[in-house]
Amino acid sequence: MEISVGQTNSSDNLADKLLFHPLDNIEDVEEFYTAINRSSLTKALSEERPYTYWTIELYDKKNGIRGGGGLGVLAADTRRVAEEQSVPFVLVTPFYPSEQHQHYEYRNGESLNYTSHEPVDYSQYGFDFLDTVNIKAGGQICSLDVVEKILGSTRILCITEPGFGELYSGESGGDHRLYQEVALGFGGYQALKLAGLKPAIMQLNEVATFFAALARLDELASNGMDFYEAVVYTRKHTLYTNHTLVQAAEADFSYDQFERYVFPNLKSPAVRKWLSDKFDNGRIRLSTVTIEIAELRSGVSKLHARVANYHDLAGNKVKFKAVTNGIDIPTWTSEAITDFLEEKGIIDKFYLPAADYEEKIDQVTATEIKSLKSKARAELNQVLSHRVDQYGNHPVVEDDALIYDFKRRFVDYKRPWLPFTDPARIAEILEKHNIHYFLAGRVHEGDSVMSGRLKNLLTIVDQNPILKRRVHYLPDYDEELGRALSVGANVSINTPIVGLEACGTSWMKDIINLGILISTHDGGVADASSDSYLNISGSSEHQEVESLYQRMEEAANAWHSDFDLEYIIKTELKAYLPVISGTRMLKDYLDFLF
Repeated sequence: MEISVGQTNSSDNLADKLLFHPLDNIEDVEEFYTAINRSSLTKALSEERPYTYWTIELYDKKNGIRGGGGLGVLAADTRRVAEEQSVPFVLVTPFYPSEQHQHYEYRNGESLNYTSHEPVDYSQYGFDFLDTVNIKAGGQICSLDVVEKILGSTRILCITEPGFGELYSGESGGDHRLYQEVALGFGGYQALKLAGLKPAIMQLNEVATFFAALARLDELASNGMDFYEAVVYTRKHTLYTNHTLVQAAEADFSYDQFERYVFPNLKSPAVRKWLSDKFDNGRIRLSTVTIEIAELRSGVSKLHARVANYHDLAGNKVKFKAVTNGIDIPTWTSEAITDFLEEKGIIDKFYLPAADYEEKIDQVTATEIKSLKSKARAELNQVLSHRVDQYGNHPVVEDDALIYDFKRRFVDYKRPWLPFTDPARIAEILEKHNIHYFLAGRVHEGDSVMSGRLKNLLTIVDQNPILKRRVHYLPDYDEELGRALSVGANVSINTPIVGLEACGTSWMKDIINLGILISTHDGGVADASSDSYLNISGSSEHQEVESLYQRMEEAANAWHSDFDLEYIIKTELKAYLPVISGTRMLKDYLDFLF
């Protein structure tokens, strides 16, 4: 029996419980999603009233859009999960007509670090042109193309124009960045109307998407709704999701900039007055107004929701609901490992933990783990065959060697340099246990501090013959490389300063691919206890470094001890399988919203 979105099955009294159906019968629906109370919203999800997900960044090269990091990867995973579960879902984002690639070479003590730029055409990736919409920016009318790609129950809806620029181009508080954000908000909202869609909910991912909710408020207020009712309605139907405790992406803009880029797009004098009142000494922080326009707020891990320190205009601390990030398991997991987890009955057809998943995990053997990782190593080697390290060489790893990796955005608080605090000590560990260590991550353009740290790190590597042979920095980090390392590496290193990582998802990909995680107790890792993985402990950095080296040795020894390997991998899976699933994440959002 097939039930479509919004259809009522009176015999089961599910009118107020069913929001969508992921498969083809009522048992499947109840298995996945059994009790939604949607009384807090005026409409359920439908094709015409979808879940709208706003993001300045999407990382989905299959569909032609290259992001800059975790925010974009998460956006792509969220849409994929929505498609798998037949949720009416629209992702609204810019299509950047140019993308950036990183190049790095280290030779004779000198580093050559530069970027190249590649034009991208949306028509090559199956996007259809709908029409154009106009916004006002910088004293002129700007025409934006609206393009879309429909994927099952979901669609990617983009605004673009030839001069739109690259992701995160210009200064974070500069005119061009404000133009991009205004174009996404006001232009993207017009694009929704052009496609005949009305958002049931608007999820604002980071503050760069604030202007989408502002556009909705302005439409309601300018079309005759009482202003205060329009504010209440907008707030009630808007979720602000904060993704980072380090607000590198947050902008601070002047009143003059808003006069030139924002206010010309507002039709309602009341909305303009409301927004004008949010300025403090002629400046405005987007987090302040995003908090004011969204009644629903979420953080991306349990720890993040507890420690996020934001206040409203009255000075009250804002509460965030914890919805820990998840990943689209089939995208990031070796096919052999996914099949194994399904055949063993560890995960179900929704990629959620099966009812008796812990018992099924206990049946996994070290022989099976090693066999699966051996197959996955072949996938990694295939990718490495067309990637180069800091010396321009294709890395070659012996079949009997172990692979450790650090694959994350290169920012100071993630501390990619931490394992190299004592070069002689890490060289001894790598040599003793036949380990190759891979570093992969992008330094944001303009981050001179991190560029300097990367150069210093590679100088340390170059000056030690063991490290020079065993440590490989892979530039131009992307989805392909990230997946390949998750699939093929034996051990993953995650070293953020505790309290600064909002969630992270790279570690999730390592665990689901049967790798050993070495990490500080931060971000989403802290959703479970610190004995669920190989924890880096210590009250000082010196103690953390010593703990890290001990854990690196422990992980290497475990790969040569069936008992230890089984214990670590099984402990990780039992603790984090309920956390990792992107289906769980989407379900948690729907529980929260409806």
